[in-house]
Amino acid sequence: MNPFSVPVRVYIEDTDAGGIVYYVNYLKFMERARTEFMRSLGFGKDGIFNDGIMFVVRDVKIRYVTSAVLDDELRVVAEPTLVKGARFVVRQSVHRNDELLADALVECACVSRISATPVRIPAAMRDALSNAINGG
Repeated sequence: MNPFSVPVRVYIEDTDAGGIVYYVNYLKFMERARTEFMRSLGFGKDGIFNDGIMFVVRDVKIRYVTSAVLDDELRVVAEPTLVKGARFVVRQSVHRNDELLADALVECACVSRISATPVRIPAAMRDALSNAINGG
């Protein structure tokens, strides 16, 4: 099974004065891919917010390999690797064709929208993430 991915085109707003993607924008591309991945599992933003929860990034470890430039067509991958209690981890990468540009491990925490304190990931969401990890 192919990992979940979304296409992203590099626009001028994503680049610095030299036409190279500004480093923080790789995190924005990854956020889009995680959001679309969750939507593909049936958990769009409305559904998540209606459950009284939200996800916050707790930790990111990112490695930049080479730069994307203006007008590149990229593929941004999101693969869950762990789901446990109030958190899940996603392995993410950004590619230009078969070339790796950046990769990261992103840990997301489930928190209450009211108190901003950790809460367990709802069972249906936890099951969907676990199935995605196990190739289901």
